[in-house]
Amino acid sequence: QVQLVESGGGLVQAGGSLRLSCAASGRTFSRYTMGWFRQAPGKEREFVVSINWIGSSTYYPDSVKGRFTISRDNTKNMLYLQMNSLKPEDAAVYYCAASPREFPGIRSGAYDYWGQGTQVTVSS
Repeated sequence: QVQLVESGGGLVQAGGSLRLSCAASGRTFSRYTMGWFRQAPGKEREFVVSINWIGSSTYYPDSVKGRFTISRDNTKNMLYLQMNSLKPEDAAVYYCAASPREFPGIRSGAYDYWGQGTQVTVSS
């Protein structure tokens, strides 16, 4: 089992940057594919990016490609999301999630463990 705790959210102006962190408990963090999702008020939870267990494979949808970068440090049980050139439409609660599947895809149902979320607000 994995417990996840996000941090790093906050208020930023459009065009600014934030770095989200996700601390994972448990000794098997390196076995999980990790992902970031986000949910804005009144909208469904949306896939942001994922990274495989070794960090050699990532997937970014067009909405964040070139602006967001996911990384992980398995020695520290940490997951990160560097967000640059933030836009007002990026504002949401951001969640990190863990999946035991090698290719969980973009479906939130494929991820078994979730953090409590961290709020990102982008002012225009």
